[in-house]
Amino acid sequence: MVNFAALIAALWIIPGVAIILMLALRRPHLAEYLNLLTSIVVFGLTLAILVAVPNKALVTGAQYILLTPLGAWVLFCVGLVYLLASIYAIGYMRLLPEEKPRLHKYYALQAGFALTMLIAPLMNNPGIFWIAIDFTTIVSAFLVGFEKEAECIEAAWKYLIVVSAGLALALLGIILFYWGGTFVLGPTYALTWANLREVAPKVPETLLFLAFLLTLVGFGTKVGLAPMHTWLPDAHSEGPAPVSAMLSGALLNIALLGIYRFLSIVDSGGYSLMGHTALLVLGVLSLFVAGLFIVRQDGAKRMLAYSSLEHMGVLAIGFGFGGPIAFAGAMYHMVNHSLNKSLMFFGAGNMMRAYGTKSMSKMRQILRYYPVTGAVWLLGAVAITGAPPFGLFLSELTILRGGILSPNPWAVWVMAILLILIFIAFMNHFRRMIWGPEPEPDEVPTLKLSLWNSLPMWLALIPVLVLGLWWPSGLWGFFQQAFLVQP
Repeated sequence: MVNFAALIAALWIIPGVAIILMLALRRPHLAEYLNLLTSIVVFGLTLAILVAVPNKALVTGAQYILLTPLGAWVLFCVGLVYLLASIYAIGYMRLLPEEKPRLHKYYALQAGFALTMLIAPLMNNPGIFWIAIDFTTIVSAFLVGFEKEAECIEAAWKYLIVVSAGLALALLGIILFYWGGTFVLGPTYALTWANLREVAPKVPETLLFLAFLLTLVGFGTKVGLAPMHTWLPDAHSEGPAPVSAMLSGALLNIALLGIYRFLSIVDSGGYSLMGHTALLVLGVLSLFVAGLFIVRQDGAKRMLAYSSLEHMGVLAIGFGFGGPIAFAGAMYHMVNHSLNKSLMFFGAGNMMRAYGTKSMSKMRQILRYYPVTGAVWLLGAVAITGAPPFGLFLSELTILRGGILSPNPWAVWVMAILLILIFIAFMNHFRRMIWGPEPEPDEVPTLKLSLWNSLPMWLALIPVLVLGLWWPSGLWGFFQQAFLVQP
């Protein structure tokens, strides 16, 4: 029998010990390899938990730890992105010689960011889940402002202020959920996801739905759903590229997990249509806003930030549709997006350092100067827009199939049209970067990218391609089982 308590303890202790060693030893090269080793071990542990996770909710750790198939899937995405970002960080951070004396702090913060994301999905108490999400905000804000440029500091403060305001609303929603339970269980009781679901049918409809809307808006701010997304373009575009990958590919999934767990409480209360429709509307609005801003972007990472808004909208739509097919598509989309968006931020980081600019209009003839890295980045761009034969095409198609059978089939056509428009706008930017005019003589890139810069791009692209050509039957069964188990 698998000892999940021991696996989870190791998942938390190993990064914690690594952080202490990095800060104590203060040696940048040692820190980068220690962080890499930590990420490898963390990935192995999340994979072990995913493979062995039971087909039911497992509560352990004095009722404070909750392990479910969906939670294990989110953990796996965190471990996957943390590993890729740790490999890439070695090559990327070495391109910032002015930051070398502080690199041990960067790697300690990166490991700390990963640790906070490994804690949150396992919290059985919604209040402690909220605290863990708050810690992810605090640690990642230091990473967003790590380079200490004016734009980075501004983005970090904006991130803190906007997300903190959203989380304050989420906390109020949790308080209302708890208050609703006092009508059934008395003035004090254990605040757990299961208890809130149990009492939901007896909570007044208005109170239950108000509590859900507050948590939806609050944690939706952390996810970056429109119109609460205003922090996302700045934070994703100004932080170091490995941090951007972790923000987009890992952190946003965790906040969305929280929304889905609160949605399950509304479902238990018998008001499924209202809750799912509210989430669906925010998902469609996010797609619409993302499409508008992707069209007019010039900054490479800023465009990818709006792409994150798009894909969080797709996930919100998938969970909003409900039903086993759309749910499976959303889970599949989650891992494909984690891989693909990591690849895209790595490519953007490479080109920004090579051309010395964030502007895509000045990144010209990338295939001529970087034929391999540029080609992988281009393939990643095709994949991130949901084009075949890559994984995101298959996951988006599955979500659309599930939506046809849902109570809100209108969103299927809106989603399909917006995805086509986003594909055209996104690829138009890459058309100019590949076939645009020659760069000026003083703008010709001369930087030589190392294996550390290109290897993680390949490690992300290959599985995205494989998952587009082949959906393992075991995964489908796992998704169907996850749908039946309380999240």
